[in-house]
Amino acid sequence: MKLLEGKVAIITGASRGIGSGIAKIFAQHGANVAFTYSSSAESALVLENELSAMGIKAKGYKSNAADFNEAQKLVDDVLAEFGNVDVLINNAGITKDNLLMRMSEEDFDKVIEINLKSVFNMTKAVQKIMLKNRKGSIVNMSSVVGVKGNAGQANYAASKAGMIGFTKSVALELGSRNIRCNAIAPGFIETEMTAKLNEDVVQGWRDSIPLKRGGTPEDVANACLFFASDMSAYVSGQVLNVCGGMLT
Repeated sequence: MKLLEGKVAIITGASRGIGSGIAKIFAQHGANVAFTYSSSAESALVLENELSAMGIKAKGYKSNAADFNEAQKLVDDVLAEFGNVDVLINNAGITKDNLLMRMSEEDFDKVIEINLKSVFNMTKAVQKIMLKNRKGSIVNMSSVVGVKGNAGQANYAASKAGMIGFTKSVALELGSRNIRCNAIAPGFIETEMTAKLNEDVVQGWRDSIPLKRGGTPEDVANACLFFASDMSAYVSGQVLNVCGGMLT
């Protein structure tokens, strides 16, 4: 059974890692996928071709979700190309880790802008379509760090905690129009980024997790699938920790 048959999803920051995993699972379940990337045009083209081969419509857009006007233009372009937007996955994000005493103002501002302001921009841009349709699902990619904090990540934790507050407020505002908004808080997910870490460090993370493994992009994508599909028709304003029990 394809859970997203005929739905149109926008996924920001999808050329690699978690975003790419979400795009693939969504395509497998029949969704037409519009996704954004910031610089890796080659990876984006590979993903676009891979998704299209699954028999759905897919298109990558070079777009900066942190720019208000670019976000609006992206949604207008997707609407012109795909005809509708049913699901928005706010996944674009960066880290610029440092202890607070060494963190520059620029590094704080950049992380807030890309991780949090992008969620405002994209949600505001799709809101009109979803209000008109009287339905829609918005999923914001937070982090366990946004729930519990982490030394050396004050900027990242603030942006991800801000996402949770935004999620709950949007759920309250738009619920009467059958628009749902939820957040996912991934834990230690093994991607291209974590592959660059020292193996002992990675194993240390695995050992500290009750399920004794790092998560995969597919683990997060499956949680996204639940929120994007009608299986979660009565779920809104929630934060789902996909962390192998890390926050237990």
